[in-house]
Amino acid sequence: MREDAAGRTITAHESRETPWLSVVFGYGPMLPFLAGAAGAWLLRGELGELTATLTILWGCAILLFLSGVRRGVSFRTEGGPTLVQILTMLALFCLGFAALLAAAFGQAVWALGLLILGFGLIAVLDPIAAGRGEVPLFFARLRPLQIPLAILSLAALLTLKAGL
Repeated sequence: MREDAAGRTITAHESRETPWLSVVFGYGPMLPFLAGAAGAWLLRGELGELTATLTILWGCAILLFLSGVRRGVSFRTEGGPTLVQILTMLALFCLGFAALLAAAFGQAVWALGLLILGFGLIAVLDPIAAGRGEVPLFFARLRPLQIPLAILSLAALLTLKAGL
């Protein structure tokens, strides 16, 4: 790191391998999705409803968090934040917040649809963004394995809530 009166220059090496801490904090938050979907299907009734609601709220929290991750990495993007980074962050945030509002107003099917869309965007866009230097390189390997766990769990809840 080099600092002068105008600012700071940071040189970093980025591995394509997923760091162990990113494995823990990448896959760990997917466990409540899996447990919540299984619990909602197995428990049914009031306890199943509570489990489904908590899983939806968890999904909202994680999607909102991931919108912040996208904004955070934009601060360290070579040449500054890109328009795509900002638009992606805003899209993820709006989807997460809209899903939270839908859940708050008892619209679980809408909330789940918005969450599936948001997580679907991450699964598609993060590997592309990794190649463009807009997110860490390891996102190209992590996201296609990590995010489908959330999507499949949310889809299972959607089929339950929509009565499919």
